Amino acid sequence: MLDFTPIPAFNDNYIWMLCNGQHSWVVDPGDAAPVIRHIKKHNLKLEGILVTHHHPDHIGGIPRLLADYPDLEVIGPENPRIETLTRRVTEGDQIHLLGIDLDIIETPGHTLDHICYFATPPGEKPFLLSGDTLFAGGCGRLFEGTPDQMHRSLQKLAALPANTQVCCAHEYTLANLAFAAAVEPANKKLSDRTERCKQLRADHQPTLPSSLEDELACNPFLRVHVPAVIDAAQQQQGQELNDEAAIFAAIRNWKDRF
Repeated sequence: MLDFTPIPAFNDNYIWMLCNGQHSWVVDPGDAAPVIRHIKKHNLKLEGILVTHHHPDHIGGIPRLLADYPDLEVIGPENPRIETLTRRVTEGDQIHLLGIDLDIIETPGHTLDHICYFATPPGEKPFLLSGDTLFAGGCGRLFEGTPDQMHRSLQKLAALPANTQVCCAHEYTLANLAFAAAVEPANKKLSDRTERCKQLRADHQPTLPSSLEDELACNPFLRVHVPAVIDAAQQQQGQELNDEAAIFAAIRNWKDRF
């Protein structure tokens, strides 16, 4: 059975550790120190690294990990700025690790090189390593891509099975849900989820992984087709919006100012 654990790093990052017995892979290690501590504490054998995009808080720890574990495979997007990669992957590629297959999904928007990893382990729930594209209750800022690109990327993820576990890279959940409540104040599933997540954080527990089912029910960036979200976006813009990409752009701009 595959285990995946969020290792806290910096102020609010999570570095996901995938394990099958003592064999492990790490995802987006922006800082090597907490990864090394986790490996030593649990007596793990680190075999490789997965990268979703080039931002320093996702790749900054790779050189140190390679110094300590020089035989690691490092897999990531087709971006020459990530010099430590041993394999570059694109949409439609599949990788095999820890006894499972992961599909590569290109999700430009937060950055142009962003990819996500999706797997359906036999007999287990599917899971998505979503980096900074899809967050619990939100989505990444648009540092390089356009609203249309991000909307299309999120629609790809929204089409995955509803029971998909969403493993994103930051503990932004409560802030994201507070914004979602401003967009859809009458959403009962959203208010119930917020209370559950508040209790988790009060108990010093991560709110992740979330589920795609919860995101479809609560995340405004996946709900741009819902009348209440459309109305909120149009009120913010002060004009009628005629397509989902424009509604997404209005909601994303609102979130940037929230």
